[in-house]
Amino acid sequence: MVPLRPTERIDDLLTYDLKIIQSDEVFSFSLDAVLLGRFCSVPPKGRMIDLCTGNGVVPLLLATRTRAEIWGVEIQERLADMAVRNAMINGLEERLHMLQGDLKTIHQTLGHGQFDALTVNPPYLPVPNGEQNVNEHYAAARHEIHCTLEDVIAASAKLVKAGGKVAMVHRATRLIDICYLMRKYRLEPKRIRYVHARAGEEAMMVLIEGMKDGKPEIRTLPPLIVYDENQEYCKELKEIYYGGRASLEFSAEAAE
Repeated sequence: MVPLRPTERIDDLLTYDLKIIQSDEVFSFSLDAVLLGRFCSVPPKGRMIDLCTGNGVVPLLLATRTRAEIWGVEIQERLADMAVRNAMINGLEERLHMLQGDLKTIHQTLGHGQFDALTVNPPYLPVPNGEQNVNEHYAAARHEIHCTLEDVIAASAKLVKAGGKVAMVHRATRLIDICYLMRKYRLEPKRIRYVHARAGEEAMMVLIEGMKDGKPEIRTLPPLIVYDENQEYCKELKEIYYGGRASLEFSAEAAE
């Protein structure tokens, strides 16, 4: 049995016979992590890495789509420990390698250009002035306390090989910053998909994937509308959550 700490619980992770250790004391996974894990391109085998991995939810989801070995990097000790145990409770510890470390320096341990694909769900918000969230885990998940957007993209560029893919989920309002920084670090934006809460509302999130040393050309995919007119998940999301669909409809695999 994998030990649980006080306040921890084991939840089901979608419909893939996966379990995940979570706690209300730390930031739990949400829709953006699920979308990232289903949007990104995956190699059939090889090596993938997930930065800002938290409790390891994205590597768990990726393990249902590829036979690649997957690394997860998380700076917070509490969350990194949860990620290790989440690999264990699912019998994936031979393929999922969860590490505590700083993404800004992790290339010194894992090497330059060693990965075929990378995913990252980074903190979205600048560090606020004045009073911050008193829960350090929530604060680090939401605000750029341990890394800025530029830190994330610079680190990603060091880790993937030429032709490697880097997929990110972020707030739609940061899109120009993301594209600028991707090009600055030779990650050419190749696919983008906006996520809207409801039809007629502006985008709340953006999914974007770049290629290391790729040629300039970007595909703007159809928008994903989360809720339908009945305030239920759209058909695509229902299939992702409950129907066993492995990837978003307009993924790279479906388009090729």
